Amino acid sequence: MNKIEKFIYNQVKSIPWLKYLIRNLYQAAFDLLPRQKEFSLAPIVFQEGFFFGFHDKTPFSEKNDKLLANQLTIPLRMPSPSDKLNVGYFIITSDQLKEFIKIGESFAWNYHKGCRLQWLNEQDLIFNSAKNERLIAKIVNVQTKTEKIINYPIDTVSTDGNWATSFSYERLQELMPGYGYPYFDEGLLNENAPESTGLFLINLSSNARRLLISLKDLTVDLTDSDDIKGSRHYITHSEFSTDGKYISFLHRWTKKDIRDRVTRLVIFDLDQQNYFVVPTEGMVSHYVWNRQNQIIAYCRIDGEDCHALFNVPDVHSYKKIATSMLNSDGHQSFITDTEFLTDTYPDRFRMSKLYRVNSTSSEARLIASLHSPKKFQTRNFQKHIACDLHPRVSPNGQLVCFDAVRNGKRSLCIMPLEQERKIY
Repeated sequence: MNKIEKFIYNQVKSIPWLKYLIRNLYQAAFDLLPRQKEFSLAPIVFQEGFFFGFHDKTPFSEKNDKLLANQLTIPLRMPSPSDKLNVGYFIITSDQLKEFIKIGESFAWNYHKGCRLQWLNEQDLIFNSAKNERLIAKIVNVQTKTEKIINYPIDTVSTDGNWATSFSYERLQELMPGYGYPYFDEGLLNENAPESTGLFLINLSSNARRLLISLKDLTVDLTDSDDIKGSRHYITHSEFSTDGKYISFLHRWTKKDIRDRVTRLVIFDLDQQNYFVVPTEGMVSHYVWNRQNQIIAYCRIDGEDCHALFNVPDVHSYKKIATSMLNSDGHQSFITDTEFLTDTYPDRFRMSKLYRVNSTSSEARLIASLHSPKKFQTRNFQKHIACDLHPRVSPNGQLVCFDAVRNGKRSLCIMPLEQERKIY
């Protein structure tokens, strides 16, 4: 954002309906101008009608030869429980997506986070679905096509593939439409902060689930202010640290207008069985871990919205990154422990940007700028149809995968990174 845009955004960001209105009118005015030309610093390969979803898990296999993908079967509208999503993977050959191999179908998905499709190991993958109107997860072996049913939906899987996190997707759908699933799962929607739901840990071998921390537990350290009274709480965006010692998640609460929410980033220590809170100021949107137990998060800290790098467990030790250039929300993905990618939402010309960032030097380099058509714009809080780039990096750091609109269709894209590598 430029300075004027940032100023106006800061004035209206706490009034969601006004923020959407001003954004739509502002971009509509720029629609009258010639469309900006797209560019990328390396060739983009894409497959129309496919996507992956969120940025927090890589779709690449450990050997970088397979790419997980979701294939759409419906036109551009919000999915219903009867709408299936084809689930599978592409074979990658010479940086090309050669063949899509379908391994199953999901009936529990959305555009932003897909069906939480992810690798457990080189042979097994896992994704959410529904059976008899109940949420489940499926583990599928890509060689034998054999399935194992997990009795609960998952959010994210540990690096060793043995554990998964879970929470109420019914509650998430109620309080953050477009990110959950429209199924009953004991979300206790009539309670503000239930003590029997919250963050769960699933043993994928035994198919057993236990509650790590309840929503009621999470309210204990909050002040008994008017802002907290009557608020409804939920959990989303959970992640394991690479070493499996911590689970991070977003704890959010909202009152009557669910668009007006407060968020904090919470870290649960599995060894100590307790939690601590990252010192942000009411807003955290997206984050990921590196292998050094550091988190890069877009958040508000020291009165400023920015990307900040936090050390864990010493979360009061942090560094703000490239604040002059990266002053708007984005989805991060680490290339190395000191380099990451992040995207932006469409600007006034409906161009989404992709940056390569060095967290040591705070240098940010623009590596792609892609057009996002107006028909993919999320028009209100109930209909999240936007196509965010959501960059995801391959394990060898040579490719980035992202979702974009190509030829008017949501598409799964890959782009080489080594061709534009910058020496810092």
